[in-house]
Amino acid sequence: MTNYWPLAGILIVVIGFALRFNPLMVVVVAAIATGLFGGLDFVAVIESLGKAFNDNRYISVTWIILPVIGLLERHGLQQRAKALIESVRGATMGKLLVLYLLFRQITAALGMKDIGGHPQAVRPLVAPMAEAAAEKTHGKLSDEDNDKVKGMAAATDNVGLFFGEDIFFAIASILLIQGVFESSGYPMATWELAVWAVPTAICAFFIHGGRVLAFDRKLGRPAK
Repeated sequence: MTNYWPLAGILIVVIGFALRFNPLMVVVVAAIATGLFGGLDFVAVIESLGKAFNDNRYISVTWIILPVIGLLERHGLQQRAKALIESVRGATMGKLLVLYLLFRQITAALGMKDIGGHPQAVRPLVAPMAEAAAEKTHGKLSDEDNDKVKGMAAATDNVGLFFGEDIFFAIASILLIQGVFESSGYPMATWELAVWAVPTAICAFFIHGGRVLAFDRKLGRPAK
């Protein structure tokens, strides 16, 4: 007779997420329940979880920094970032985001695509600094304009990463394209593909940089 009890872990995940419980707690409880219903004792389940984490520690280590960022935010990281940008003479939201766009593209092109990102860079640092720069130039912003500034900061990170990472010849997308070409009888080196991402990245920088600067100027105009 088929034992369906191990599938209870799926139900726990669905209910836990629906009730908005802590995601990490929900997943751990679901994993333990699945193991117990599957016939493992409690110690064996914990051993399996520990082994899985250890086997994938190089993948998981990236996420260890997220609790640290959360702790720093709680103790005033965003306020410090705002104070820093307010003390810089001539700083504007447009200049700040264009510099971040350049930084994001260059680091992504060198393979350091995880050095930025929404949770580890945009939310705690880039967005608050952009807000502070915008308020320094244009005065107090409305809630709607604040949201637009945050959205532009997030978009800048997306554009920088998306058009910068393909310049790195060992990125998954380049390797996938190389594999497709080779399977079709057109062998070529990864760097031959990566080099063609450079013109696109340059165009993306100037196009999005222009959008950012235009948005900065628009913030200073009264609504019609």
